[in-house]
Amino acid sequence: MAERTSTGLLTMMLEPTPAVAMTLPAEVREKLAELELELSEGDITQKGYEKKRGKLLAPYIPQIQGVDPSLQIDNRIQASSQAVLQGSKHNKSRAANTRDERFRSDLHTEAVQAALAKYKERKMPMPSKRRSVLVQSSVEACTPPDTSSASEDEGSLRRQGRLATSTPYQGHGHPAVEHWFNRVIQGSSTSSSASSTSSHPGGRSVTTTNTTAHAALNANAAATALADLMAHTQLDNHSAPPDVTGLSERSTLHAERPQVASVRGVSRGYNHHTSVMETADGVPVNSRVSSKIQQLLNTLKRPKRPPLREFFVDDFEELLDVQEPDPNQPKPEGQQMSPLEGEHLGVVNKWPPSLPAALQRWGTTQPKSPCLTALDNAGKPVYTLTYGKLWTRSQKLAYTLLNKLSTRNEPLLMPGDRVALVFPNNDPVMFMVAFYGCLLAELVPVPIEVPLTRKDAGSQQIGFLLGSCGVTLALTTDACQKGLPKAQTGEVATFKGWPRLLWFVTDGKHVVKPPKDWHPPIREASNDIAYIEYKTSKEGSTMGITVSHSAMLAHCHALTQACGYTEAETITNVLDFKREAGLWHGVLTSVMNRMHVISIPYSLMKVNPLSWIQKVHTYKARVAVVKSRDMHWSLLAQRDQRDISLSSLRMLIVADGANPWSISSCDAFLNVFQARGLRPEVICPCASSSEAMTVAIRRPPEMGVPPPGKAVLSMGGLSHSVIRVDTEEKLSVLTVQDVGQVMPGAVVCVVRVEGTPYLCQTDEVGEICVSSGSTGVAYYGLPGMTKNVFETIPVMSSGVPISDRPFTRTSLLGFVGPDSLVFVVGKMDGLMVVSGRRHNADDVVATALAVEPMKFVYRGRIAVFSVSVLHDERIVVVAEQRPDASEEDSFQWMSRVLQAIDSIHQVGVYCLALVPANTLPKAPLGGIHISETKQRFLEGALHPCNVLMCPHTCVTNLPKPRQKQPEVGPASMIVGNLVAGKRIAQACGRDVAQLEDNDQFLYIQDVLQWRAQATPDHPLFLVLNAKGTVASTASCLQLHKRAERVAAALMGRLNTGDHVALVYPPGIDLIATFYGCLYAGCVPVTVRPPHPQNLATTLPTVKMIVEVSKSVCILTTQAIMKLLKSKEAAAAVDVKSWPMVLDTDDLPRKKSPQMYKPPTPEMLAYLDFSVSTTGILAGVKMSHAATSALCRSIKLQCELYPSRQIAICLDPYCGLGFALWCLCSVYSGHQSILVPPLELESNASLWLAAVSQYKVRVTFCSYSVMEMCTKGLGAQTEALRLRNVNLSCVRTCMVVAEERPRIALTQSFSKIFKDLGLSPRAVSTTFGCRVNVAICLQPNRLGKLAEQGTAGPDPTTVYVDMRALRHDRVRLVERGSPHSLPLMESGKILPGVKVIIANTETKGPLGDSHLGEIWVSSPHNATGYYTVYGEEALHADHFNTKLSFGDTQTVWARTGYLGFLRRTELTDASGERHDALYVVGSLDETLELRGMRYHPIDIETSVIRSHKSIAECAVFTWTNLLVVVVELEGSEQEALDLVALVTNVVLEEHYLIVGVVVVVDPGVIPINSRGEKQRMHLRDGFLADQLDPIYVAYNM
Repeated sequence: MAERTSTGLLTMMLEPTPAVAMTLPAEVREKLAELELELSEGDITQKGYEKKRGKLLAPYIPQIQGVDPSLQIDNRIQASSQAVLQGSKHNKSRAANTRDERFRSDLHTEAVQAALAKYKERKMPMPSKRRSVLVQSSVEACTPPDTSSASEDEGSLRRQGRLATSTPYQGHGHPAVEHWFNRVIQGSSTSSSASSTSSHPGGRSVTTTNTTAHAALNANAAATALADLMAHTQLDNHSAPPDVTGLSERSTLHAERPQVASVRGVSRGYNHHTSVMETADGVPVNSRVSSKIQQLLNTLKRPKRPPLREFFVDDFEELLDVQEPDPNQPKPEGQQMSPLEGEHLGVVNKWPPSLPAALQRWGTTQPKSPCLTALDNAGKPVYTLTYGKLWTRSQKLAYTLLNKLSTRNEPLLMPGDRVALVFPNNDPVMFMVAFYGCLLAELVPVPIEVPLTRKDAGSQQIGFLLGSCGVTLALTTDACQKGLPKAQTGEVATFKGWPRLLWFVTDGKHVVKPPKDWHPPIREASNDIAYIEYKTSKEGSTMGITVSHSAMLAHCHALTQACGYTEAETITNVLDFKREAGLWHGVLTSVMNRMHVISIPYSLMKVNPLSWIQKVHTYKARVAVVKSRDMHWSLLAQRDQRDISLSSLRMLIVADGANPWSISSCDAFLNVFQARGLRPEVICPCASSSEAMTVAIRRPPEMGVPPPGKAVLSMGGLSHSVIRVDTEEKLSVLTVQDVGQVMPGAVVCVVRVEGTPYLCQTDEVGEICVSSGSTGVAYYGLPGMTKNVFETIPVMSSGVPISDRPFTRTSLLGFVGPDSLVFVVGKMDGLMVVSGRRHNADDVVATALAVEPMKFVYRGRIAVFSVSVLHDERIVVVAEQRPDASEEDSFQWMSRVLQAIDSIHQVGVYCLALVPANTLPKAPLGGIHISETKQRFLEGALHPCNVLMCPHTCVTNLPKPRQKQPEVGPASMIVGNLVAGKRIAQACGRDVAQLEDNDQFLYIQDVLQWRAQATPDHPLFLVLNAKGTVASTASCLQLHKRAERVAAALMGRLNTGDHVALVYPPGIDLIATFYGCLYAGCVPVTVRPPHPQNLATTLPTVKMIVEVSKSVCILTTQAIMKLLKSKEAAAAVDVKSWPMVLDTDDLPRKKSPQMYKPPTPEMLAYLDFSVSTTGILAGVKMSHAATSALCRSIKLQCELYPSRQIAICLDPYCGLGFALWCLCSVYSGHQSILVPPLELESNASLWLAAVSQYKVRVTFCSYSVMEMCTKGLGAQTEALRLRNVNLSCVRTCMVVAEERPRIALTQSFSKIFKDLGLSPRAVSTTFGCRVNVAICLQPNRLGKLAEQGTAGPDPTTVYVDMRALRHDRVRLVERGSPHSLPLMESGKILPGVKVIIANTETKGPLGDSHLGEIWVSSPHNATGYYTVYGEEALHADHFNTKLSFGDTQTVWARTGYLGFLRRTELTDASGERHDALYVVGSLDETLELRGMRYHPIDIETSVIRSHKSIAECAVFTWTNLLVVVVELEGSEQEALDLVALVTNVVLEEHYLIVGVVVVVDPGVIPINSRGEKQRMHLRDGFLADQLDPIYVAYNM
């Protein structure tokens, strides 16, 4: 792991360290541990804990006051190290019970606490999860033995937080080295005295001492000091000369530091300690975290008022807070580096001119010489390939490939063709034969992994590579071919994304012996392609790197020289022989030098991690090629072996020596195996990359090279690409080892990562570039990328190229240290640039693993990557959780990881996810497939079982919160608009006065009586049932007669003016009783009947309306009457308190004595009760005059006459739905075909079939009906067509709504039913609200009628900038531009209606470009609210309010909806320019967040789009947190995938941080009868915990 010295993050300490051991008696330590336990289990408060702890420690504190802590600790360590050394020997014999014992700390040490002390256990709300989600079984309940440490690179023991263990350089002067290097790097002879320890099987450490432990002793915080001491002294254990680099914790040394001979020198910066005071809550003032919290608070405070201009510049730069670089950040100070040249490639006699020539030489002159020994899974040698055999078998294969494979008499392969090599990792012999066979045949081998399933991680990308290389043939072994997935035909299945391949088995029986006169062409190495090695990029795409024959040869030459290979040496290879170091050393260079390779398969390593060491011993191997993982594994198993010796090794090549954690593996390995003959100097880390091949390697000791070096670097500095020894905070350092010298014949330089490749300064980290004859040549088929990577020309600061030779970028980040040693600190693939600072994924993994990892997660299965959200990279950590980890444990571990990464790297983690065991995609040789994991994360296919998102801490580039400008009054707004040439936003429908028709009637009931006399048999209503047959009809006379009966029944019982509740299912009864009430002088209140299956929720609403409306009587049917008084009803409401209930089923045929005549049209006609979207039940009062005016307006707008038929699929209980059912037909005389929406649930096609059957021109529906049709009938249009459903008759289909038009829904409706003849222009929208049920209606006309008719132009759609809308401004943009929001006009304003847009606060009129409240003035406005709560005064201004400026006379009603007006280029029938009204959303529903106004529907639309399984979404705020509720339509496993996706999309598109994500079942979000979401009900349900969510995530 990356070495760190951190203030005690190393919670993995295995025993109390000597310093503490010496200070505290055992019983005190036991008591501390008990206290710790009490606190962790919540049996004691934090305060109580601190108090008790203070008491326990009090006696021990004075001993250490007033002394420089570094001295104190150091002396104690010197004294105690001997004692501990002796003690540790006994520990060795303790056997461990499990392989993972090594990671457990027996005592929950103080270190953990000190580590996270700055944080004071902040209580975060635990996410809540439904039980069913918890029982997610892992893919395999028992994990195979390797999985606890399976990744390619995780190979280390625990993360050792220790400083460099080394002595200062002796006499290696290096003139070009900057002064700071003397401080940075000490050579470490890595002798036994200077080695770090490994942990032993029993989870014990061997040698325990500590160099420079750091502690900051605040005079006022002696107790904390002790905790710190404990933390620091437990950093790690190794006996070593004191380190010189770090002097004291947080010492702010401004002076340049000289070399200090030993740690005993008191730090001169010590007196600065007191300046680092702690704040009251124990957070050090200088910690990055407290400043982040402060930052969060600052953003919540109202910042200073910006100049007005800021509100009128909407560009992205203005909006997003661009992070200013920190002026105090470290900058490189060194001089420009000079390119570093390796030694010359020596001239070797008899050096073969190419690799095939070498094979020919050894195959003919030394045929018996062993070339390769393959082992089976038991470690037994299965087969030894000799050079003679390799030569003859390769020849056979080459001949067969060229001459025996043909299609249509044409040879299948020509020289230069690419061939795939698909060989398993346990068959190196067949691979080697195939590889050399291809070289002899002048074919280009492309080695790839064996595809195990049809959906391997990354397999598709491999397919793309094969396709782009034009591969048609794949070579494989018999056994492997049998194991490949097969298609039905028995042939090998074609894998996803792969080209069609011919599979050829290279086993003996399939190849033929060439004739005597055939010889393979052996040519000198040329620049033709020799082979192609695949590489997967950070993004997951696979590239093929081409290596030429000359580069292959030059690389073998350089490796031979650098490693000092001699003929017939034995080498053990543990690496994958198909690519990188395994191929270079074990297949190519070995043949060059006639070496004997012992190949150890990965499968054997899994069974027996010691196998490679045993083989080194058995074969007396001189060289071994391994990865740090292999060293790490062998440490875990080494106790069983007594008699192995590694003394034969002269080189132990660590192929991934460039990894930050390889150093601890090397040190630990040496520590254990030095006793078995391993010499310290044979450990040779090397650095390589697929593009540049080997970049640097530490030479074997006999070459007389300078001793190896180590560097202890500040993480903070590295994040700014600067090399610094350590920082004041000293929380975080990275210890790296050198990877030796540059390769022979190569030139290396370090260049800036981004932009022009300028040479770096000597103290700057950059990308290492190599120029030599032995690097890859190109990415196959990708000339653009090739130019960037393989043909880089580094330039000096002056802009002059450093040489005319092109350089290859290695994708390794590092620097050149003293003695020309190369140091690597990370890879480009793992680089994450967050807010301008660079972090290395491997380092973050290391930090995560240092937080008590072994209990909860698998060590080798952590993926760290970054995703781009809101124009910055965000860090995501994904780990596999052990099956036995509890929810609370995991959650606590996650929160600690977040805090640890924050402390050490000073960077916030955006998302931490735990997935069930064995579910992350694997790379071929163990390890996690990072790019595939990232892909799954972004697609929502990771299925985590635990998620913690922290957007609040890490998203710091949100736009600044906006403040309102208070002093801009309405008058100045008007003046401003006039100056800007903007119109005041107002519009009106046609004037009704000129259009007066035969309307002598002021009362709707008079109209019915008149029609009953004038046209008694004219059909008015026709009600359809679910089967599509007519359930009932009513002519003018029939309706009049039924109304009379009702009136007669009421007149004896009730007084005029009494309120009567009508509780009926949709039908003629409802209409008849309504007119009956008017005849009797009563005020009807229509009420939706309770749902028999759902009384508990529907009946209380009925009861409430009856009570609130003060109804003295309920009219209903017999069935409903029974229901109201039933036992089930009694459970929901108090049934005894119902007013008088009358059933109107069998009323006597009596004529009422005389009709009631209202004295004035202003009298109340009916009450319209409905529940608003914010959940408020209110009734509005409709006078007779308003009722008639409403009918007249609709009649004029829609041109309704007795000869017309219209179809209505709406609920008849309130708003425009009620008016169309009960009022309009009677007023205009047209026939209404009534389709109750409830019937569509059993027959979705009912409405459309009726429209088609009756050839209806005008029809009305609601959004919920439209949705039912699109969802229910989308796939059935063909079936409907066969049933002769034809919608070409429809001129206008109007959607009745009190909301912003739902464009997506209307468009998909139009598209789906276009096949049935529906005109794309037919669908339009309407707008009405509580104060005025019909403000806009858009009756479209098609064809000729449009020219003559009164109808207006088509509804227009505009695109507005969503960001401007949040500031209440309307800015039109082009379709498809970023942040554009389509808005559809809500219809044409009705005759007699005037509309104006007013400022919600100042009540002044607004200009065209502003979003404001829609105010309406019209004869059919309602006259006021009718509520029992006495809030009339509160809402009085809803119905009669006046502008504060401008036209102050007109009385307006406030609709409560935000919108804007826009004058279009279109003209009305009257020749006027058409004013379009756009409704944006309800004012009550808007969310005020960060000083801006958001409409829930916009956020919801984004969220629904973010994942296919989100069926519906609703948002609301709760204590200024944004809560997003999503309905999950998939399996519950997907619930947690949604959390990150929802957070991402809301950040990206709305610049808001989601506070809580609630995942619920479909149907949980309540919807009212109009199909609108009841967000406030949902909010109440959420707060009362009634939603039964699948998962609730709190984003912290």
